[in-house]
Amino acid sequence: MKKTNIKIIFALTLVHFTGDFYSSFTIPLIPEFVEKYSLSMAQVGIITGIIRLLAFIVQPSVGYLADHYQTRFFALGGLFLTVLFIPLSGITPNFYLLTLCLAIGSLGSSMFHPSVTGMVPVYAGKNAGFSMSVFNTGGTLAFSIGPVFIAWFVVSFGLSAMPLTMIIGLSILLYLYAALPKPESDGFKYQGFIDALKQTMGDVWKPLVLIWIIMVFRAAVGQSFLTFIPVLLAQKGFSLIAIGLITSIFIIAGTLSGLTAGFLCDRIDFKYIFYAAHIMMAPALLLFLNASDFWVYAGAALAGFFVLATLPIGVVMAQKLAPRGKSMVASLMMGFAYGLGGALTPITGRLADMYSIPTVLFWVSFVPLLTVALIFFLPNTRRKY
Repeated sequence: MKKTNIKIIFALTLVHFTGDFYSSFTIPLIPEFVEKYSLSMAQVGIITGIIRLLAFIVQPSVGYLADHYQTRFFALGGLFLTVLFIPLSGITPNFYLLTLCLAIGSLGSSMFHPSVTGMVPVYAGKNAGFSMSVFNTGGTLAFSIGPVFIAWFVVSFGLSAMPLTMIIGLSILLYLYAALPKPESDGFKYQGFIDALKQTMGDVWKPLVLIWIIMVFRAAVGQSFLTFIPVLLAQKGFSLIAIGLITSIFIIAGTLSGLTAGFLCDRIDFKYIFYAAHIMMAPALLLFLNASDFWVYAGAALAGFFVLATLPIGVVMAQKLAPRGKSMVASLMMGFAYGLGGALTPITGRLADMYSIPTVLFWVSFVPLLTVALIFFLPNTRRKY
């Protein structure tokens, strides 16, 4: 078993951090976009749904291409699109161009995620679970810092100054151009998409589909809260900076739980971690939804801790079951599941217009309990894999 290549894991994590740092700008700015364009909750759902749907459409094919071709184009090119177009959303004149910029930025995110995620186990050595958690921490840490940063930046300089933030990402891209290696092929160079998918999933397609369904439910719940809680908090009188801080606390807590889950999954069965996180998710979300004043911050920490805990281990578990085609498996468990879950937000938004945000999120909080029965049928990773 090879040693963990810390330098390359750092470079992969930095790609993840930088891309998600820019992607995190959208959610805390939703109240600003609502005010600027007079958006309905359905339109808010459309914005978030479209950018997540792009992950649903693009990531599996990009995952295949990343396994098929040994090129850094997907990682560096995708990151470039995210760094460029997300900041441009601050100067768009209307709802349609806003959606277009955010969509292209999301497309870039869909490009780099499968490629770099698939490279993690190649350089992780015997610490696959912990390395994936460190990699995932790059993204969750970015989503915790990004909202506070962009809230401060917009309050200080205004939406129209957002393009200036490109300087950070472009500078990091210069370093990554020198530090990021080419991906290693998994042997699918001469296979078509369907053949590669069949060989990737093979006899383990049933547990892979099961994990994917669980990940879709988790993503739908998390994205519904992250999309509409900022609007609800703005309606309750919270400032933009406070909303950014609350969003950051949610993600920071998820960073800690992801690291904890990654450490534990190298030592105990994945199923126990899934059980604990998904059973506790419902009461934590209800507490977050109904908290007021100072307790909103505590509620955000508790909810984020359980909602985001299983994100990295779902990917690791799938890669253990299907060790070939790591990029494609990662795209199915992160992009395909995350994108489809996020694509349901227009429905949540439409229901929120009809019945109110608190009512809809109340019922969404119970969705994780539906996955507990599915978790029972997951394979025992410690004994069999």
